[in-house]
Formats: sequence, structure tokens, C-alpha cells
Amino acid sequence: MVVRPLTKELQAKAAVELKEDPKRIEEDLKYLREWLSQQKHIRARTDDQWLITFLRGCKFSLEKTKEKLDMYYTMRTLVPEFFKDRDPFSPRIQEVLKTGILLPARVPISADSPKVTLIRNGIYDPLKITNQDIFKTNLMILDILLMEDDQFVVCGMTGLQDMAGITMTHMTSSPLSIVKKGFTCFQDAYPIRPKDMHLYNIPSFFETMYALIKPFLNEKMQKRLVVHPSAKLEEMYKFIPKHVLPSEYGGDAGPIQDLIDYWKEKVESYSEWFKEDEKKYGTDEALRPGKPKTTNELFGIEGSFRKLNRCGWYNAQAYVPHHSFVCQKIDDLLAERPSDSTEGDFFNTPSFFETVIDMVKPFMNKKMPRRVNS
Repeated sequence: MVVRPLTKELQAKAAVELKEDPKRIEEDLKYLREWLSQQKHIRARTDDQWLITFLRGCKFSLEKTKEKLDMYYTMRTLVPEFFKDRDPFSPRIQEVLKTGILLPARVPISADSPKVTLIRNGIYDPLKITNQDIFKTNLMILDILLMEDDQFVVCGMTGLQDMAGITMTHMTSSPLSIVKKGFTCFQDAYPIRPKDMHLYNIPSFFETMYALIKPFLNEKMQKRLVVHPSAKLEEMYKFIPKHVLPSEYGGDAGPIQDLIDYWKEKVESYSEWFKEDEKKYGTDEALRPGKPKTTNELFGIEGSFRKLNRCGWYNAQAYVPHHSFVCQKIDDLLAERPSDSTEGDFFNTPSFFETVIDMVKPFMNKKMPRRVNS
């Protein structure tokens, strides 16, 4: 068995939170390899370190680990938008890396604390970088963390999402279908343990934005969102101490450019790994026992969502609750728009979003993320 030894702090954490029993690991790894060998539709990595990452992410439940492995490799086949052409040196990925949108901290809060990850969703130019580019690059970084970072795997992740700079253009520049695929990968396919997500510098239209993405968040993620209405960094330090944060956030961990450069170089160093991953691993749905999984099944619009295909809004499509009167109301609003505005211009106005959300709200759970009193 070839597995990196954990520090004593992480070993203690794994025993309590993950039910990890060193005496059982070898037997569990053997079971997973035998199971994978019987799954003709899955082409998976089977080295010890990789498989124990999934076991830890699933708290050593063999059934959940099998489900997670299956979903992880299914995503590689069914979501080529994220898992094809993962060349770190491609211009689009380079643009994301140079911007520094997802930046895991290099300094831990403590020896057994969750990994702090800074997410800057408003820092990029939505006319140059797409959400597809961002999800693709972010998942590449998560793959590296799964490969290298035992603290991330064992203790989970605490996110600090800095929403400064987010505009309606950021919201309207991507199909919600891409957002849905991104959240599905993060929540259902990757063996990670998000502990909490702190939302900082929230925009005035946050409730509108949250209403749009909430259908894609599972119940656990909804409960782990923490809104910080105050822009005072002192409030954030109660949850994420200064020694972890870059100097731009009043922290002691050095300039943020150092973190950007580190992760750019790190992702580039995995160039051959990503090539191998794309070439060798995934699923062959024709060989799956029973019914093959399809994009429609996993990301389709059946049930509570209906496809709204209109020129201009999200440049392709969006999803709204299935009630037909919503679509009729949108047509009525279009007919009433100013004569000098195009349909595309109208779909990208805040008033349109507010109107649609007002119509959608009665059919959604109105609970919002918990807020920290300023």
C-alpha cells in the first residue's frame, strides 16, 4: 500500500470526522480496485493515493465512494466543456490563471483546519473570460488539491468569496446550463468537503442573483453560505484570521500576486497529467449496465425547469420555473419595451431580471443564506 502518511493532527481529525481506521484501509482499497475492475464502463485511476482520496471524501462509506467515483468519471465524458482541451498553456486558461479567480491559500488557519480558498468572482472581464473557462480552470485546480493536499481532503474547504466588482454583465454572460453543470461537478462528482462559504462585498442585487443560482445548490451548500453585509474586514477576521489572507485583505500572507503566480506555475506543471487524464479516463456509456447516463438525464430541463431560448439573454438559454405564464409574461414585457431598445438589450437590464425574479419567487423557497450581523 502506497499512501502518504498523515500528520498526527490530520490523522486524529480523520479518525473522528471521517471514521478512518488505518487497519481497514488496505482492505477498502482492495475492494474498490476489484469493484472498478468489474465496471466495464469506467476507466479510472486505481493507485492507492487516488482511491483513498475518494474514501476520505465519502467518510469511508464504500457505497458512497463507488457512487462518487462513477459520477466523477461520468462527468469527464458528459461534460466536455470542462474536461476536454485542459491545456494549461492554452490562451483561455492562461487568461483565467493570470487573473487569479480561484486561489487556495498556502498558509493554513491551523494544523487541522479546513483549507481556505479565496474566490474573486468579480475580478475578471466577462467579455474576455467565460464562465465555462472559469469552471474548467477551477476544476483543474481542485484536481491538483485532490492529488497533493491532505489537509484539503481531510479537513475540507472554507471559501471566502469576494464579490467586489460583480455586475449584471457577469450574471448575463453565461448560460445557466453551464452554471448547473459546474455546481453538479463540484457538489456531486468531486470528493471534497465544503465546510462554509463566506460571501463578502455582496452587490446590491445579491438576492436576485441568489434566487437564480439557488436551484443548483444542494441543501447542505445552502446552509453553509454565510453572508457578510458589512464590508469591514475586521468582521471577516473572526472567521478567517489575518495570517491566512493576502496583504490586499489586510493579511500577513504576502501580496496576492504571489498567490496568482504560484497557482499559475502549479497548474502548468500538471500539463502532462491533464493530457493523460483526458486520454485515458472517463466512461463508455454504451458499456454501462442498464440505462446509459446522458447529458439530458443529468442536466436536462424536464420537471421543474423549462428551456427559454431567446436571442440575447445569456447569449443562448436560461431556465425558469415551468409555469407557462412566466414565458407569456416575458413576451408581454418584450412587446412593451422601448422602441429604440433591442431584444438583447432588454434581456440584459436589471429591471428585466427583477421582474422575472418577482414572478419566480412564489415558487421558490424564500430562505436566504444566514447573515452575520455587522
